[in-house]
Amino acid sequence: MTTVTPGTRRAEPGILRYSAFSSDPAGGNPAGVVLDATGLDDAAMLRIAAAIGYSETAFAVPRDIDGEYDVRYFSPLVEVPFCGHATVATAVALGRTGTLRFHTAAGPVEIDTDGVTATLTSVPTSSEPAPDEDVAAALAALRWDAADLDPRYPAHWAFGGARHLVVAVRDRARLAALDYDFDALGDLLRARGAVTAHLVHQRDEDTFDARDPFPVGGVVEDAATGAAAAAFGGYLRELGLVTAPRVLTVHQGVDMGRPSTLTVRVSPDDPRVAVTGAAVAIPTVETPAVETPAAGTAGREV
Repeated sequence: MTTVTPGTRRAEPGILRYSAFSSDPAGGNPAGVVLDATGLDDAAMLRIAAAIGYSETAFAVPRDIDGEYDVRYFSPLVEVPFCGHATVATAVALGRTGTLRFHTAAGPVEIDTDGVTATLTSVPTSSEPAPDEDVAAALAALRWDAADLDPRYPAHWAFGGARHLVVAVRDRARLAALDYDFDALGDLLRARGAVTAHLVHQRDEDTFDARDPFPVGGVVEDAATGAAAAAFGGYLRELGLVTAPRVLTVHQGVDMGRPSTLTVRVSPDDPRVAVTGAAVAIPTVETPAVETPAAGTAGREV
């Protein structure tokens, strides 16, 4: 653990860059990882996250108990209570095997890792129908019509460590052509205490495509969203669609050119959801590939 002498300025921490939910650094969702953030205050963590420019950077502080860490997550604009892809990235970056325990703002999260992949077990999930006015506001921001929605999957506000708006569409092409109002969607999500909109299309019984706009964090789109995948598993349970243990595959980031694969395990008798993915170090020569608004455009339509 790094120590800081009173009255001295803390040296800049070591910053790692990993891509999660892919074994290819050109795919997945990039995350910044600081394995020992001892002594960093909120302003320093936000500054580092903004400089890295990825959708989230995880800041870990080792506890006295082996394998346990306090972990916080910052986007370029705000702190979020929990981030799945940065959790997977941090677990793999630690270079350990076995079970880890991350103490997050959302609650304790256990992670099992073999050093290449990691499985996070979420805090208890919850899900509730989105009011009609929220659905109307979301459709307007997404520039979709009610006819675009899949009636089998009503819009919900779902929680899996962070809150997400789940919206399902009938047609994969509608998802591929996503072109939304950054400012309007961000306003709706912030007003409801949510982080992303989890937009999904069902390929087959247990396979889904997803896209996750993240205007709240100053990011146009997330390439893989583990917290949203956990929330989605809880959402399906709430709808009564998990009557036996179910394993889902969520493909995300495809339309961004950063394909990601998330494996989601959900059971009818466990309020938690397990999300599995690989993570790989990003070569230092690679520049961030996460789409963020250009300077002076934050909040504008995209």
